[in-house]
Amino acid sequence: MDRGRYTCVLPDAGPDAPLVTAMRARELGRKSVVVGDRVGLVGDTSGADGALARIVRIAERTSVLRRTADDDESTAEGRLERVVVANADQLVIVSALADPPPRTGFIDRCLVAAYDADIEPLLCLTKADLAGPEQVLGYYAELELPYVLLRPDADLDALRDLLAGRVSVLVGHSGVGKSTLVNRLVPDADRAVGVVSAIGRGRHTSTSAVALRLPPRPGIVADPGWIVDTPGVRSFGLAHVSADSLLHGFPDLVEGTVDCPANCQHTAEEADCALDAWVAAGKADERRLASYRRLLASRSGEGDSREPDQRNPGDPLEGS
Repeated sequence: MDRGRYTCVLPDAGPDAPLVTAMRARELGRKSVVVGDRVGLVGDTSGADGALARIVRIAERTSVLRRTADDDESTAEGRLERVVVANADQLVIVSALADPPPRTGFIDRCLVAAYDADIEPLLCLTKADLAGPEQVLGYYAELELPYVLLRPDADLDALRDLLAGRVSVLVGHSGVGKSTLVNRLVPDADRAVGVVSAIGRGRHTSTSAVALRLPPRPGIVADPGWIVDTPGVRSFGLAHVSADSLLHGFPDLVEGTVDCPANCQHTAEEADCALDAWVAAGKADERRLASYRRLLASRSGEGDSREPDQRNPGDPLEGS
């Protein structure tokens, strides 16, 4: 979208087909149009210079990925809900293995948002030339998350295979190499590339979400898919996610709640919460339980929603 104008692709249009510029019609009322929406167009859909169509209908969305500016829905920021993208079927969580170090708190948030939106997650670990993935993969071992390792000098065939035929949203902190990755996947994308500061935090470069068609692969006829590049984010608020959905964002903990008393809130203050025994028995990582409880506290406006490394830098496997 640019100043009230939307760029649309017609059904079955090839990669070289002209793009259609359109604006919202009045009959849409207050309905918003977001990246990934499938819309009905009327008017001039030729894609010629100066041509302008109108968006008169938004098709029912198969999925909606949302985020809020805060976790607490009682705050103004928590009520400010943003639709990141519609109709995606895969969330690619881009995290560097070093420079900056991985922040599992942020990955946990993205997983909750993905499961809540019924979108499959894919963990994309960049800068694998600087550090190994063992710690991160060990943290998520119980989830059996699909993942891909990327090195600057290696090809992207493994990732392209996982993106083929799908609409994939890329999310990640600034500095993790997301824009560099997008430029490698779609050489014509020309996404701005940032730098990493001395304290390990990236500079934000992408400013708006954009859908990009992946180029055809030589000798492969299958649909290469689409990616949606999102702006680098400092946090991924979850005020829109219910308490039940939050728990299901931690599937390694769900079974442990079976023995909880009725109406157990699963907080550290709940003396009879069965999750403590579940973790003590080695059935889940204690850091996962701590992360879940931090998100619970953050939703109710209690405690410090920042992860440990943001309050007192230390464990690289923490942070939101």
